[in-house]
Amino acid sequence: MAMAWIWTGMVVLSLIFGILSGNLDEVANAAMAGAQSAIDLSVSMAGMLCLWSGIMEIMNVCGLSRGLARAFRPLLRRLLPDASRDEETLAAVSANVSANLLGLGNAATPLGIRAARRMARRCEGVASDELCLLVVLNTASIQLLPTTIASVRAAAGCRTPFDILPAVWFSSVLSVTVGLLTARLLSRWGRGRP
Repeated sequence: MAMAWIWTGMVVLSLIFGILSGNLDEVANAAMAGAQSAIDLSVSMAGMLCLWSGIMEIMNVCGLSRGLARAFRPLLRRLLPDASRDEETLAAVSANVSANLLGLGNAATPLGIRAARRMARRCEGVASDELCLLVVLNTASIQLLPTTIASVRAAAGCRTPFDILPAVWFSSVLSVTVGLLTARLLSRWGRGRP
């Protein structure tokens, strides 16, 4: 809701300043050019997202994503001991982490929502530490293949959209580490432990 007000305010201010400065034609032309750029980006990204969604489906059919999710289960059992008692919740969390690892945020979101809903059943209206930890893992996920960013870079004309891999790996590992440590610290602080 707040974003709607912010965007509306920016449009209104642009129109007011365009009228006051006598540049209303330039404002209208910029709006049309921006709309065209948004359509071009959306269409070019759709192709790349379809490609990676197809690859993910192939990985699902051949069992590779299930294997990847199984590989994460020992770590997730340590991070989320209560949630791992429910096999269906653990499966959703594992699949969510795997999809995020492959850079498939669009595919990871429904899995994360399913895991969060199952975990929230035990929370009684207040988010548990484990549910907060899931949000941290989902938000600051480690990505081996940043497919969405690569799609945007390719759509913008980049010839080497995956040349950002080392920076993505470093920053995503760092963000997950800081997120997990902060969640652990806040959890202990909330319980009155230093």
